[in-house]
Amino acid sequence: MTPDSSAAAIVIPARYASTRFPGKPLHNIAGRSMLERVWRIARAVRGCSRVVIATDDARIAAHAASFGAESVMTPAACANGTERVQAAVRAAGIAEDIVLNLQGDALLTPPWVLEAMLDAMRAAPDADIVTPAVRLDGAALDAFRAHKAVSPASGCTVVFDTQHNALYFSKSVIPFLRNPDAAAIYRHIGLYGYRRRGLDRYVTLTPTPLETAEGLEQLRALEHGMKIRIAIVDYRGRTHGSVDAPEDVPIIESIIAREGELV
Repeated sequence: MTPDSSAAAIVIPARYASTRFPGKPLHNIAGRSMLERVWRIARAVRGCSRVVIATDDARIAAHAASFGAESVMTPAACANGTERVQAAVRAAGIAEDIVLNLQGDALLTPPWVLEAMLDAMRAAPDADIVTPAVRLDGAALDAFRAHKAVSPASGCTVVFDTQHNALYFSKSVIPFLRNPDAAAIYRHIGLYGYRRRGLDRYVTLTPTPLETAEGLEQLRALEHGMKIRIAIVDYRGRTHGSVDAPEDVPIIESIIAREGELV
């Protein structure tokens, strides 16, 4: 059966093992586990018919069941979240044609950002991948450039064509604004959604020169001729962030206390 090209599911990859933060998905963040917070965000996304947690650890599967989430076991050998998403699609029998990958530590992602990704993908049936970007202006752009001066490899920008198809992603700030009124700078947000055909193809691709040079896996898709649609999003005053290490937890909790719960 051919999948409905507008139907969408969200897969949340959640591993127990982590060099910097073992058991991270189970860690309590302001009264709820990190995994439950991300699952609640996914469940709040309009136009999404299924949410599945993909894990390789029975402790995470048991925790997911404790708050009513669907989960599926995937191989421990999955090299990254994208491979785990594809494994989950197969293991859980996900029939939806659009699959969003919402990482299990992305607990400050507003539901409307994911909805914008779905809208962009539905408007572009020929797109293989969708990913969001935010426009940087004024103080936000100044802060981004200042951070780049200290940490050049942090953050990523993207340029795209008139149809919002990605042309290039870079750790450099692009485009160079010789005429600041002619274009804008967009920061790429590392969230991805796939058409099933795009997901199946991407996991077979070999690394590419520009990907290796910049250290950006999305360039692999572009270099192999895949089409990536850019969804322009607005965080509406919310702070973007995730948890990479234990020291990030109090920072995230302070953001939640200041800005309130997303869902």
